[in-house]
Amino acid sequence: MAQGFWDDQEKTQQVTQNLSYLKEKVSSFASLNAAYEDLQVLLELGEEEDDQSVAGELQGELKEFRCRLEEMELQVLLSGPYDRGNAIISLHAGAGGTEAQDWVEMLLRMYTRWTEDHGYKTTLVDLLPGDEAGIKSATLIVSGPNAFGYLRPEKGVHRLVRISPFDAAGRRHTSFASVDVLPEVQDSVDVEIDPEDLKIDTYRSGGAGGQHVNKTDSAVRITHLPSGIVVQCQSERSQISNRNTAMKLLKSKLLDLELKKKEQELAAMRGDQMDIAWGSQIRSYVFHPYSLVKDHRTGVEAGNVNGVMDGDIDQFISAYLRETARGK
Repeated sequence: MAQGFWDDQEKTQQVTQNLSYLKEKVSSFASLNAAYEDLQVLLELGEEEDDQSVAGELQGELKEFRCRLEEMELQVLLSGPYDRGNAIISLHAGAGGTEAQDWVEMLLRMYTRWTEDHGYKTTLVDLLPGDEAGIKSATLIVSGPNAFGYLRPEKGVHRLVRISPFDAAGRRHTSFASVDVLPEVQDSVDVEIDPEDLKIDTYRSGGAGGQHVNKTDSAVRITHLPSGIVVQCQSERSQISNRNTAMKLLKSKLLDLELKKKEQELAAMRGDQMDIAWGSQIRSYVFHPYSLVKDHRTGVEAGNVNGVMDGDIDQFISAYLRETARGK
C-alpha cells in the first residue's frame, strides 16, 4: 500500500512538472508572437511617418527579437527523451601525464563557468587529483532545465595545443581529454539492477587536509560486475547520500550503454562506419602558434580562446544542435 502511494505521488509530480513545462513554452511563444506583432506595427508607423528615429528603434527591437527567436529555436531542437533533464559530465585525462591532467582541470573550469552563466547548479561528486598538478578525472552533476540537451554536444575528445608550462624547454605539446555527457536517470525511469551484480566498497574520502577531512569511510565505489562499469561518489559526508548518488550514476551509465547498443545496431543496419579512435577529436583548442578554437563537426571557429575557456561555448552548442536537427 505504501509503495503504491509513493508511486502515485511520483507520477502526480511528474505530470505536474510536464504541465508546468508546457505552460511555460506556450507562454513564451505567445510573448514572442506579441513582440512580432509589435514590430510590424512599429514598421508600419515608421513607413507612414518617414521617421528615422523610429527606424533606429526598430533595429534595436529587431535585434532583441532575433535573439529571443534563436533561443526558442534551440529549445525546440531539444526534443530528445532526456534533453529536458539534468546532465552528468565525466572528464578523463588522456595520454600525456601532467599536461593532460592540467587540460582536464581547464575543461572542468570551462564547464563550471558555462553552468554559472546559465544559472545551473553543479555538484562535483568525484574528483581524482593529478600526480603533480591538474586532475586525472572528475564527475559533476549539472541540474536545471534542459541541462542534458544543451550539454550533450560536448561529448567527445577535446584536443589542446599549447606551449606547455610544465616543459622547461618551452616546447609545444598536444594533449587530449575525453568528455562524457550522460542524462541523469530519474526514479521514474526503470533501469533494472540485480543487487547480486554489484560490488560495493567504502573508503575514506580525500581532501586537502585540516578539520574538514572526512575521518570515516563515507566515500562509496560501486562496481557493476556484468558490464565492468565503476562509479564512485565522495562529495557528501554521509555514506548513505554518497551511495544514493553513486547508484544514480550507475543507472545513467547503464542506460547510456543500452542506448549505445541500439545506436550501433541501427548503424550496422545502415552500414555506417563509426570511428571511435582516440584521435577523432570533436574540437581543437590551439593556444600556439595562433589562437583558435575549432569544432571539427560543424566547422565553427572562435579566435578568442580565453573567452571560450571562460565558458563561452554557446556558439558550438547551438551550431551542433542545428546541424543534427537538419540530419547532417
